Amino acid sequence: MDFMSKQLPVKRTLVFFLVPNFTLLPFTAAVETLRIANRMLGYEAYAWRLCSTDGEKVHSSAGIAVEVNSSVADERKNLGGENRPNMVLVCSGIEIEQYQNKTVNAWLRETYNRGIAVGSLCTGAHVLAQAGLLNGKRCAIHWENLPGFAEAFPQVDVYADLYEVDSNLYTCAGGTASLDMMLNLIGQDFGENLVNRVCEQQLTDRVRNPHDRQRLPLRARLGIQNTKVLSIIEFMENNLAEPLSLVEIADEADLSRRQIERLFRQEMGRSPARYYLEIRLDRARHLLVQSSMPVVEVAVACGFVSASHFSKCYREVYNRSPQQERAERKLTIASARAVMAA
Repeated sequence: MDFMSKQLPVKRTLVFFLVPNFTLLPFTAAVETLRIANRMLGYEAYAWRLCSTDGEKVHSSAGIAVEVNSSVADERKNLGGENRPNMVLVCSGIEIEQYQNKTVNAWLRETYNRGIAVGSLCTGAHVLAQAGLLNGKRCAIHWENLPGFAEAFPQVDVYADLYEVDSNLYTCAGGTASLDMMLNLIGQDFGENLVNRVCEQQLTDRVRNPHDRQRLPLRARLGIQNTKVLSIIEFMENNLAEPLSLVEIADEADLSRRQIERLFRQEMGRSPARYYLEIRLDRARHLLVQSSMPVVEVAVACGFVSASHFSKCYREVYNRSPQQERAERKLTIASARAVMAA
């Protein structure tokens, strides 16, 4: 239905809950999309307020401090009054794996149980999962955080989609994907005509499908055109925890081992075994940086039979041990926090 033919105006109030080190891009993309929709409509169909745990300003991952309108305690009171929101969105970013707050978890559960939509931007799905809201549900999270999230919350169906909507739960991968999720909401309320007008204002050429890929296609990411090599790499990426032998890969690709060896030397400059190892180590690096999984568990999750073999391979590629990688990450986080506190 066209928004011009709507008889009763839709009005929604959203609460953006800001977690320390939240990412600005998905937050501002969401707010600006709603602001432009209001401008096109000529009235405030969408209102919003910003919330933090204690009502104090929150620093984004860019170091920019953002003032808020309320605290979690305020918002719990609002659940039963005239300021009751229609949706609560958790905005987070880096270091989310270290974030734990039982008060926030209880507030989110209460909000959802009262029939209010709850969602997340960027890595905020971590917070929703900690609150137990995503068990058995589909959700989206940034591709960089997906391996650690999947290991930490095996009961959640997580996907590298732009966004997911499941049973009044809205999750998006961050970046400009929050724009797409807000356009989806606006489309539900006012129809395609308003969505197109908002896109024109944002200089956005199209509304992306929620299941569009987050990352560049392999062809563009790797800069190669050979379809056989691309299909083999995709097959490798889908089998990291239990690596396949070259014989199994050859059977899947309908090629001989010698053909695969020759193709990888030509296209990738190394053997298929070496490339497969690098993919597994790359995932291991994400798990070390993005999760608190023990090193032994990271090794198993990435298809290594022992921690010692994993450490040897890791040092070979990254010139540091897995333990050093994690220690350097902790030091970086501590330094960043010290700078913000100064």
